[in-house]
Amino acid sequence: MIDQELVDRKLLLITKDLEGLAALARLELDAFLANAANQVLAERYLERLVGRMIDVNFHLLTETGHPPPADYYQSFLELCPAGVYDAEFSRRVATCAGLRNRIAHEYDDLDPAKLHEATRAALVDVPRYIRHVIDWLSQHHGVDPSGDH
Repeated sequence: MIDQELVDRKLLLITKDLEGLAALARLELDAFLANAANQVLAERYLERLVGRMIDVNFHLLTETGHPPPADYYQSFLELCPAGVYDAEFSRRVATCAGLRNRIAHEYDDLDPAKLHEATRAALVDVPRYIRHVIDWLSQHHGVDPSGDH
């Protein structure tokens, strides 16, 4: 059974992280790169919000009778056949799992310009992800979303 409180809490935390990320995303690339703290903050915000999205993915899938996804990337892809969103968005949003892994495991190939680009993409894709989850829960699982996201 889907735990509405858990999903609402995760979506609210994602939304709060997006608010912090928005200030960094509004910076032009030169200004973003001029301060190393911007990159550290962007990494942390992205790592947290993607991790929470993954938590939501696993919860939705396992609590609706699907087996746990093989990995984080698959958790985004498998929400498409579950009916949460379409295939195109599924592939697009799944790329954030790879970004989260590069950040979490401190891979050396994280290009600061790509990080800046990811902050801007997150401001488009993450609210869309949230909307899809809320709409799907409302339509298919009788969950009454709080609307606070």
